[in-house]
Amino acid sequence: MATRHFLSLMDLSADEYRKLFARAAALKARYGSKKRDRSLEGRVLGMIFEKASTRTRISFESGVAQLGGDAIFLSPRDTQLGRGEPIADSARVVSRMVDAIIIRANDHGMVEEFARYSKVPVINALTDLNHPCQLLADVFTYEQHRGSIQGRRVAWVGDGFNMCHSYINAAQVFGFELAIATPPGYEPDEQLVAQADDRVWLCKSPADAVAGADLVVTDVWASMGQEEERLKRLRDFADFTVDNALMQKAADDALFMHCLPAHRGEEVAAEVIDGPQSVVWDEAQARMFTQQALVEFLMLGYFPGQQD
Repeated sequence: MATRHFLSLMDLSADEYRKLFARAAALKARYGSKKRDRSLEGRVLGMIFEKASTRTRISFESGVAQLGGDAIFLSPRDTQLGRGEPIADSARVVSRMVDAIIIRANDHGMVEEFARYSKVPVINALTDLNHPCQLLADVFTYEQHRGSIQGRRVAWVGDGFNMCHSYINAAQVFGFELAIATPPGYEPDEQLVAQADDRVWLCKSPADAVAGADLVVTDVWASMGQEEERLKRLRDFADFTVDNALMQKAADDALFMHCLPAHRGEEVAAEVIDGPQSVVWDEAQARMFTQQALVEFLMLGYFPGQQD
């Protein structure tokens, strides 16, 4: 059987996502009790990080440990990757010693090349192109609060960068409508938008995107690696803050999400992220449950408790 990787949301089927969310819900229900599964006992997850991380590292490392497995954290300064070893060589070696590998990389091409030469599953833990693990948490969180996201309207307000790209993929996979508002020059990849057909459209203003939305999502205006553009971005995004006035244009029961870290007073007002429509803390914790289910599936080839 060919090795399965998770480099974008397009790598799993709709049925597999339903099973993944069911498994994540079961893991969430057991969290905090002493009745934890040992499904990953004896398994090892390799974790390669070229960028800083809080939620991603903790959610994977803690999640695997709770299921009886182990995780090894690797940064460029700790490995030969940081000294110029070919990616293919590193992939061949590391994948012979662990059961799956997650990678947070500056360049999406690095993750794709690593996966080509890896003997075990590779999981994209964020690149400059997309962030599929975050979308697992976002969709799971929405459905825990509001039921199926299929047919719903989601508004993206901010930079058309990696998170926005994954929302475009998610609109196709999960069947929701996505309205995107970005400043001129910050639009998402045209090819990704075209592939999403009539599921995705670009709006001229945040108000147009948010009107009637069931879920409103934003992210920082300057992502990792874009810090030198910060002052320019503060000017360009000045009218793209998600505040109460903007949220009032959404549906009455709309939720607000942000993948964090957040800059209150910039992309989101404190009144929103700390307000009653915000589910950002559930969203952050959901990273652990959905990733546990993902790692189980890729390592074991099935979702525990759901074997046919």
